[in-house]
Amino acid sequence: MGEKLRIKLSIADRVYPLTVDPSQEEGLRSASRKIDAMIKQFEENYAVRDKQDVLAMCALQFASQLEQKQIDSFSIDQESVDRLKRINDMLAEHLDK
Repeated sequence: MGEKLRIKLSIADRVYPLTVDPSQEEGLRSASRKIDAMIKQFEENYAVRDKQDVLAMCALQFASQLEQKQIDSFSIDQESVDRLKRINDMLAEHLDK
């Protein structure tokens, strides 16, 4: 097993020390920057009194994006299956002639 890295991430003006695999570092730092950007956007656009409210909205936003991607992926997969079935039916019809 590889060496772990000790990193510090800042989210919502708080520092979180983490021990992670080197392969995770870039993704975690990118996620941290995206969270902070979203926090700033919420604070600029809405009257927010509590960081917890902003963090809850960020969590909801990220979770809904993930859910939508899964729904879209399923839709694309189902569309591909439907196309393959039509092609299969056309081939079967052609071979029966």
